[in-house]
Amino acid sequence: MPFDVARTRAAYPALTEGFVHLDGAGGTQTAAPVIDAVAGAMRTALGNRSAANLPGRRSLELVDAARSAIADLVGGRPEGVVLGPSATALTYTLARTLATAWRPGDEVVVSRLDHDANVRPWVQAAQASGATVRWAEVDLDTGELPADQYADLVGERTRLVAVTAGSNAVGTVPDVAAIAKVAHAAGALVCVDGVHSVPHGPTDLAALGADVLVTSAYKWSGPHLAAMVADPALWADLRPAKLLPAADTVPDRFEYGTPSFPLLAGVAAAVDHLAGLDPDATGDRRTRVRAGLAAAGAYEQTLLARLLAGLAARPAVTVLGAPARRCPTVSFRLAGHSPAATQAGLGAAGVCLTSGDYYAYEFFEATGLRATGGAVRASIYHYNTVEEVDRLLTELDRLAADGGTMAG
Repeated sequence: MPFDVARTRAAYPALTEGFVHLDGAGGTQTAAPVIDAVAGAMRTALGNRSAANLPGRRSLELVDAARSAIADLVGGRPEGVVLGPSATALTYTLARTLATAWRPGDEVVVSRLDHDANVRPWVQAAQASGATVRWAEVDLDTGELPADQYADLVGERTRLVAVTAGSNAVGTVPDVAAIAKVAHAAGALVCVDGVHSVPHGPTDLAALGADVLVTSAYKWSGPHLAAMVADPALWADLRPAKLLPAADTVPDRFEYGTPSFPLLAGVAAAVDHLAGLDPDATGDRRTRVRAGLAAAGAYEQTLLARLLAGLAARPAVTVLGAPARRCPTVSFRLAGHSPAATQAGLGAAGVCLTSGDYYAYEFFEATGLRATGGAVRASIYHYNTVEEVDRLLTELDRLAADGGTMAG
């Protein structure tokens, strides 16, 4: 049956304000079950984790439920789910930990397509350890990250390959499995940034070949928390810096401080929400999540096709890249307008999206566009509609007719 966007939109209270939210790559609106779960947890007696009393046991249960939910989301195991405040913070923790074993002459491979959260922690860790950084380049015409270049980039001294599963700038979906195969043949670990890919279709750690995958709940209808997922055996071999009294078990030893238990309630609720996107799906939560995200992803691609066709029909608009496979995300520039001015003009009309480099620092440096404001990003999510896409196109026509506000 067709994806029921009206049913889906009804689950997002913020949408009643009337704004067009085409900035899912920067963060989605929050689903009502998530809000209710967080509020419910905050109304309930909670204590620090302990089996000695009911409030403490409730906190233990919230942590366990969040781990289980994220494992179902990405195809991992609950005991391999490390929770944290953000993808950036978790990646820094992992980079610092792995780098304690790196030596001069070792190599790490990063890409110019990635969000800086999957670049800078590795670059800085390599610099601190004396390891060498090697760069995978983007085809700037297409926005593709050619997988065949990794055969030359990866060698016997490669310790880690970091790559995105979905570009937050131009939507590119690289062939991560092919890249991971090359990395694993050389004995290297593969850290996959799934922050932008996970919300837009089913994710499977094994199929990707990811040794570690990072995801952020606020990109899939949840609260501002993140997770990195790996085989528990990988975590068991790593010793992060930690406080002496803190738990030394896996995965707890990678988590700093007391977590936000109410927000963890929201994480589990968000995954349950995704599992309900396809009302006809049956089976366990993992099966229903896959079905729900497959249905939502297919719907998003229909909106993406409409958006791309509409942008291509407007001579004043230049779209960055044309990857063969892409998340529903597009970067563009409007002639005669700086990206910031375009964003502001659209924002004044109630169309909310993003401009700048969106932390895709290396990509925009490579294109030469960062110095002139980057680009404007429209990122579709499953609560968006055909009418909202058309409204964006109409407002771009209005801005183009008004003339340029700043050269960019």
